[in-house]
Amino acid sequence: MSDTKSDLRPLDDADLGVVLGWRNHPRVRESSFTTHAIGWAEHRAWWAAVRLDPAREVLVYRHDGVASGVVAFEHVRPGHAEWGFYLDVEGVEERGQTLAAWLGIERAAIAHAFDARGAAVLEGHVLADNHAVLSLHRRFGFTEVERYTRAVDGAPRQVVRVRLAKPSTKESA
Repeated sequence: MSDTKSDLRPLDDADLGVVLGWRNHPRVRESSFTTHAIGWAEHRAWWAAVRLDPAREVLVYRHDGVASGVVAFEHVRPGHAEWGFYLDVEGVEERGQTLAAWLGIERAAIAHAFDARGAAVLEGHVLADNHAVLSLHRRFGFTEVERYTRAVDGAPRQVVRVRLAKPSTKESA
């Protein structure tokens, strides 16, 4: 099902300042694998690396025509993609669109992975205590593949790897 209220477009240089602000929002940082406030030099280095890596793609999510979040695909290879996202927390809250934006970004990212990227499998890694995102993923059919521990700012944190397979498009005879 297509969502005409949301879409994705490639991130470009003009977006760097605004997405850095979104990424440094305290609620986004606490849900990330890197929780420190990111500075300009680190942000520019990240962007330079993204542009050189064909296995990565970063997109701006627009909800009702307003830039509202970021979708990042990485480790993209034939038939497979991994992704993560974050929203403009303050912006979607001010517009009263938080739930709609969460649903829209998930829907748009899945469609992009399966259609534009040609993935058959989409995976993500979510901190185990990020119940809201895990619930969102389950709502869209993601299943838990494994739990593992990784260091986040030097402290061990439990992570859940989730997976969604592209729905079969076979028609029954």
